[in-house]
Amino acid sequence: MFTVDDGQEGVLLSGEENVAVRIKLEREARGWSTNALSDRLNEAGFDMNPSAVWRIENRKRRINLDEAIGFAEVFGVSLRNLVGPPRLAAKARAMELIDDVVAAHRETQRANHAFAQARDAFDAYIAEHPDISEEAEVMVSNAIAEALMQANLATHGPTPGGPRPDTGHAGSPEE
Repeated sequence: MFTVDDGQEGVLLSGEENVAVRIKLEREARGWSTNALSDRLNEAGFDMNPSAVWRIENRKRRINLDEAIGFAEVFGVSLRNLVGPPRLAAKARAMELIDDVVAAHRETQRANHAFAQARDAFDAYIAEHPDISEEAEVMVSNAIAEALMQANLATHGPTPGGPRPDTGHAGSPEE
């Protein structure tokens, strides 16, 4: 478990401090010295001497973006993972799941925005054509209800006596 200078455990550090802690954790987990890490960085095309590695790990020297990319490459982790909170970032699966949650949230936001735009366009059209308003609203409501029902069936499966996915009709107890 890591601690920060003020003694708090598990707090989220800034990105640069996360990287410093993470570099040391990754280096030590591999049993590498600062010399060995420096050699690997140099072999990968990222010029770094052992003293610079030590200074970065001990927050005596800032790390630039190119160097962070080099460390991520040498450790075989994404840059996003390298700058994440060390306790989480050391657990690659946790970082993958966090990325999945964030990506799903972004997709939801995009879908909500697309829905709002589509609904606004529909409402504007209906305002110009009030003679079809009732039928159009029924069609939208029915289509949304059908989509919700299909999603519910896909998530929870059919309920006894409920609609069957192939017909949309309720099944009889004899069936």
